[in-house]
Amino acid sequence: MDRLFLLDAYALIYRAYYAFIKSPRINSKGLNTSAILGFVNTLEEVLNKEHPSHIGVAFDPAGPTFRHKAYPEYKAQREETPEAIRTAVPIIKDIIRAYRIPILEVAGFEADDVIGTLATQAAAHGNLETYMMTPDKDYGQLVSENVFMYRPKHSGGFEVMGIEEIKAKFDIQSTEQVIDMLGLMGDSSDNIPGCPGVGEKTAQKLVAEFGSIENLLAHTDRLKGALKT
Repeated sequence: MDRLFLLDAYALIYRAYYAFIKSPRINSKGLNTSAILGFVNTLEEVLNKEHPSHIGVAFDPAGPTFRHKAYPEYKAQREETPEAIRTAVPIIKDIIRAYRIPILEVAGFEADDVIGTLATQAAAHGNLETYMMTPDKDYGQLVSENVFMYRPKHSGGFEVMGIEEIKAKFDIQSTEQVIDMLGLMGDSSDNIPGCPGVGEKTAQKLVAEFGSIENLLAHTDRLKGALKT
C-alpha cells in the first residue's frame, strides 16, 4: 500500500526551534539555524525511516484565515513569531523545494485545513495510507481507517495514532468526538474559551452521555445547577 506523509510545517519548525532554545545553533554569519537544522533532521528521519511514496509540507499562509473572521480573538494571545523563525522559514522553503517536495499553502486556510482536506480525499482512494505529521491534538478528529497521526514524542521518535489510540487518549467512542471534547474544554493554545467550568473530565462525561454538543444543547433540561446555566 502507498503511504502519503503530510507535514505540518510550522508545528515542526516551532518544535525544532525550542528544542535548541538553551543551546541555539548559530552559523559563521551569526544566523540562528536551530529551526532549519531541527526541521531538516526531522524531514530526513521521515524520508529514511518511513520511505513515503508521497509527501507534502503544509504551511500557514500570511494574513488572517476564515477562523479569524468568524472569531476575531482566535489565537490573539499568541506572542509575535520569534525573529529567528521568521528568518528561517524562507530558507526552509528553499530546502523543501530542493528536495522536490511540494509546498502546500492556501490563502485563508491553515495548514491543518489543507492537511485535513487532503487526508480525507486520500482516504477515499482505498490503496493509500495517510500519516499526518504533527504534535497538534486537534488532528485527532481526522483519524480514520487509513488516516493516522504521526506524532513526535517528547522523548524522541514518533508514535502512530490510529482510531483506537485516539479513542483511548480522549476516552471517547469515535474520533469525530474530538471536536466535541475540544469545543467543551476549550483550547488555550488557540484562545478558544470552551464552556466555563468544564475541564477534560466533565467534557468526557458529557460527551459519553449526550454524544455531541448539538445533542447536549438540545437536552440541557437534563443538567443541573451551574453546568446547566
